[in-house]
Amino acid sequence: MVETTETGITRRIIHIDMDAFYASVEQRDAPELLGRPVAVGRGEGRGVVAAASYEARKFGVRSAMPSRTALRQCPDLVFVPPRFDVYRAVSRQIHEIFARYTDLIQPLSLDEAYLDVTGSYREHGSATDIARLIRAEIHEETGLTASAGISYNRFLAKLASDHRKPNGQFVITPAMGPEFAASLRVEQFHGIGPATRAKMNRLGIFTGADLRAIPLDVLARHFGKAAAFYASIARGVDDRPVVSDRIRKSIGTETTFESDLSTLPEARRVVQALCAKLWRQCQAQSLSGRTLVLKLKYADFQITTRTRSNPTMFVNEAAIVAQAESLLEGFFPLERAIRLIGVTLSGLSTENDEKKAQLTLFGES
Repeated sequence: MVETTETGITRRIIHIDMDAFYASVEQRDAPELLGRPVAVGRGEGRGVVAAASYEARKFGVRSAMPSRTALRQCPDLVFVPPRFDVYRAVSRQIHEIFARYTDLIQPLSLDEAYLDVTGSYREHGSATDIARLIRAEIHEETGLTASAGISYNRFLAKLASDHRKPNGQFVITPAMGPEFAASLRVEQFHGIGPATRAKMNRLGIFTGADLRAIPLDVLARHFGKAAAFYASIARGVDDRPVVSDRIRKSIGTETTFESDLSTLPEARRVVQALCAKLWRQCQAQSLSGRTLVLKLKYADFQITTRTRSNPTMFVNEAAIVAQAESLLEGFFPLERAIRLIGVTLSGLSTENDEKKAQLTLFGES
């Protein structure tokens, strides 16, 4: 069975996983660490490894490993203290990129998330194209690499993201899914830990094929309520939706040019088109906002923005265009040509929210 939406469309799920995230941030910010085995954590006493670069992983260094063990395995290992404020800031950048393509984002940690892009096809292309675009934008804007798995459910998308690491992506199609799951060792299944794996092994279950050969009532005697989930994933089936607890904070659109722009009339025409597209998106979702952000990316990939907030919500396309053009004029004359322009509206609320706020203002609730 292939997971579908309520309208019968096959789901398109992407799992994005940053490559050696903490260690890669440290190598990015301290170029002398590039190419060297790096561990994030405390290297003395009873410290443990929080994250390891790929150079360190070649020596068997892994997260949660005692620092002393890591140093025995890799005497040249360089320890750096964690900077969680920096990792959180980079994570916010990455999630802002996700939000350009879908609202259905389920973060798993600072460095990985599920994205349901089923409804994004018309605007952004296939899930494969979207994953490629996201990875490219992450690299452009943060200097870091990410891997992506694309499939028709969460379970297979997460497996797929491991398949081309680092800095790659892999697709598991509906035709591939059941046999792909059957070919895996049970310890490769996310959700099956060491204790469950050992129990399965004692029952003669070593692969997905072994697991799906066991009748459900037999699995239930040994694994209780989890038996149905194990039986399903062994067949490549996972109907869990991507659950987003994120309240949308902004809506935007942008475009990258085949040839860089350098004149105000050219840029103004692009901004007008972007504002029209942005307002259509707002109308489709019954949204508006108070704050407009105009972003320019120059030919040298440097990014700059200008922001202006209003006391009231934008009420039509013309108001957005006027504000965006005013912001655009502040960038001219240019010192560098432009390769991308983006327009974003934030401080969002729905029409109903605005009416409720007005009623409350006048003493009603």
